[in-house]
Amino acid sequence: MTETAILGRAKARDPKRYLWLLSTIAPGCALLPAQLVDLTGLALFWWIGPILVFVVIPVLDVTVGCDGSSPRDEDYEALSNDRYYRWCTFLFLPFQFIGLVIAGYMWSQSELQLVDKLGLTVTLGLVSGIGINAAHELGHRAEHLERRLAQLALAQSGYGHFFVEHNRGHHVRVATPEDPASARFGESLWAFIPRSVGGGFRSALALERERLSRNGKRWFCRDNRLLQGWSMSVTLFGSMLLVFGLAILPYLVLQAVIGIVLLETVNYLEHYGLLRARRADGRYERCSPRHSWNSDRLVTNVFLLHLQRHSDHHANPGRRYQTLRSSEEAPQLPFGYATMVLLAAVPPLWRAVMDPRVLAHYGGDLTLVNKKP
Repeated sequence: MTETAILGRAKARDPKRYLWLLSTIAPGCALLPAQLVDLTGLALFWWIGPILVFVVIPVLDVTVGCDGSSPRDEDYEALSNDRYYRWCTFLFLPFQFIGLVIAGYMWSQSELQLVDKLGLTVTLGLVSGIGINAAHELGHRAEHLERRLAQLALAQSGYGHFFVEHNRGHHVRVATPEDPASARFGESLWAFIPRSVGGGFRSALALERERLSRNGKRWFCRDNRLLQGWSMSVTLFGSMLLVFGLAILPYLVLQAVIGIVLLETVNYLEHYGLLRARRADGRYERCSPRHSWNSDRLVTNVFLLHLQRHSDHHANPGRRYQTLRSSEEAPQLPFGYATMVLLAAVPPLWRAVMDPRVLAHYGGDLTLVNKKP
């Protein structure tokens, strides 16, 4: 590394630099339940995942408040090239998979009550869903190692096609009726999830088939990124069943489903009702910060690696998480993602909170929103 690069990194300002290590607390939840139950005698700690995500984090979001700090333009290169930030994402994976192995052992034990096993499963499912967020960050990168780790992070949820669909499908069609991962105005979460899951799967198949055909390759080849991702899940699940027995299969499947539902719920709130206008040539306008909902709550920003600064991410998908900026142009969610996930689960409550905000964003013009065809 040159002396100039070292000095540039040293001068780059990031007030959250060491807070990013706290992003490992979420996957760390998978390591803690047995120890906390042992230490306190409270079976409640089998449910530490939902307690942290849906109780502790929303309270901290309100208590701590908004972030308010964005990186300076002159710090962009130094922050982007600082490998410390990459290691913060790499750390997620060992926590994730060690936690899964511990859970596999606990699920296989007859001494544990069914309700406690379910609590552990929900905790692992939330870790699985947050693992898709780590995969999301890694999957946008050009480096081969990071892209391979993204596929590995998706193995626990069995959602390997997200690696293909998100980058080459969602980012192209975001905030349009053609995008299955962009929620429509008036669409409930429970109607959105099956549409997004099915549509995203079909899109990934079509995108990968087209890419392989363009490169003169057949479907069944080593270069098929869908087969790569799915084979990682088969290997992971098969190894777990081989070691701990078939009795853990329902818990493995349930935690994967919970992870997928969490991801799709976040997809739901990120673009609800937002629409890119069509240009005179029939194409959609370029994606801008106006086409994603933002929330700049500090605590969730740290836990989710700036996922809440979604507007800058879509407008500039090449930016690494530490360089994402808050945007005044972006429509703002009233709460952090963790609270909004709870609101989304209750459609009448969600619509009472969000529909007026969508209409206000478009000056009350219902013709400008992304609505059901």
